[in-house]
Amino acid sequence: PKSQINKALDAMGEKLVEQMAIARVRREYEKLNVDLEKLQMSYIVHYGGLMILLTLGSMLCIILVGFLAARTSAGAAKQLRNDVYAKVINFTNAEFDNFSTASLITRTTNDITQLQAVTFMSMRMLLFAPIMGGGGVLRALDKAPSMAWIIGLAVLVLIGVISIIFIVALPKFQLMQKLIDRLNLVARENLSGLMVVRAFNREPFEEQRFDKANTDLTKVSLFVNRVMVFLMPFMMILMNILSISIIWIGAHNVANATMQVGDMMAFMQYAIQIVFSFIMLSMMFIFLPRAAISGKRIAEVLDVKETIKDPDTPVHYAPQGNQRGTIEFRNVSFRYPKADTDVLCNISFTAPHGKTIGIIGPTGAGKSTLMNLIPRFYDVTSGAILIDGIDIRDMSQKELRSLIGYVPQRSLLFSGTAEYNLRIANEHASDERIEESLKTAQADFIFESPEKLLTPVSQGGMNFSGGQKQRLAIARALVKDCPIYLFDDSFSALDYKTDAKLRRALKERTGTSTCIIVAQRVATIMHADLIIVLDEGRIVGQGTHK
Repeated sequence: PKSQINKALDAMGEKLVEQMAIARVRREYEKLNVDLEKLQMSYIVHYGGLMILLTLGSMLCIILVGFLAARTSAGAAKQLRNDVYAKVINFTNAEFDNFSTASLITRTTNDITQLQAVTFMSMRMLLFAPIMGGGGVLRALDKAPSMAWIIGLAVLVLIGVISIIFIVALPKFQLMQKLIDRLNLVARENLSGLMVVRAFNREPFEEQRFDKANTDLTKVSLFVNRVMVFLMPFMMILMNILSISIIWIGAHNVANATMQVGDMMAFMQYAIQIVFSFIMLSMMFIFLPRAAISGKRIAEVLDVKETIKDPDTPVHYAPQGNQRGTIEFRNVSFRYPKADTDVLCNISFTAPHGKTIGIIGPTGAGKSTLMNLIPRFYDVTSGAILIDGIDIRDMSQKELRSLIGYVPQRSLLFSGTAEYNLRIANEHASDERIEESLKTAQADFIFESPEKLLTPVSQGGMNFSGGQKQRLAIARALVKDCPIYLFDDSFSALDYKTDAKLRRALKERTGTSTCIIVAQRVATIMHADLIIVLDEGRIVGQGTHK
């Protein structure tokens, strides 16, 4: 068309003028005896040096940002783990019932690791990518504002695809975290109950159970990864289409003399820079859905409201004289959270100072529940428990538990040494007190070992028999000098001879302390000062064996 020919001729005129101007300037420099090659070289060296300095500065900034991001994310994860652990360690038994142990472990480790990874990526990319993208937008608009719509269209398509992936992947990430909990639960049960599984030849069933949990997790993980893998190829295709579109439209503009080739190439580089900044942000979006679920799961733990709290002004325990350790139950009833019936109903009795109280009854009568109420592992539903006339709810939990030596129904030993386990009750106990406690608990077999108190203890005390673990647990409670001792069926794994010797030694050792002993065998409590018979949460009889 004639209009295009006129535009081309006009552009040729402009270029001829530019060339003539350049030639004229060169001649003027030559008349002034200026070495143009030297001048050009100095220009290249000057601006080349600036580019090198900027590159080195950029490299140092990237290294510094990476260092700060790693330090900050690791520090935040450490603090978060401490916060979660501190929260969990103060859970009551009722609050523990809302979470499985496997789930709490996953939340403390895997979920926090996910948040740490996102924090690290965010600090590196959320600042760098917007700066790079914003700079690219400004330069692209300066070079060719008429072609800006190409970049805008590409960015809209990219945001749309990322949004779809986010919507599809988010529920799957939530399911995946639950399946990780399930896998950990099955693995933990199988490992802790390995002997039971072998005893009943249930290995094939447990293998199928583990395989199902593992397969379910694998399927969801594969689905999520397939969705995420689609993102990168799509971005590469989008960048290539963007480059082709810019070249195609830019070529027409060059042909029409409305754009120079250099401007077109610069615009394409800026466009790729803009899209690349969005790609960097989208890489973070790959981790964001999973991190969002992990953050929600961690918040569920941190937001748990404690059901057992210390009073605003706790009463200080200050008994009169040496009469310490009198326990009184006044019309105590207890019901587990979300239960329909009471486990304990209208329990009333007094355990006087220095006396031994035996509690016996059939399985499920509420014996262990009654014991758990004294240290406030649970709070009574109605009624009150008093120690030396003070309601235990008016005391601080720390002071209350400092008065009690507790031996649980399931003897638990921690990995380490025998001395470490004994000093859990009193880390400042003398060696003489530890030795005396071991002898009282008939656990002097420790001294037959070459390592003596440094005898290693495996996880859960698996290198000791059931009776040995019970005796070590009793010795641990005796290391703590306190006015009250609670023994929750702590003699069940002992033979009758050892049981009798331990009870005689225990009577001598704890003569001034109040002891409450839960037992299944009559022989264990037959010499108690008071025997209470529980059945279906009620006291159906009390007195002495005679």
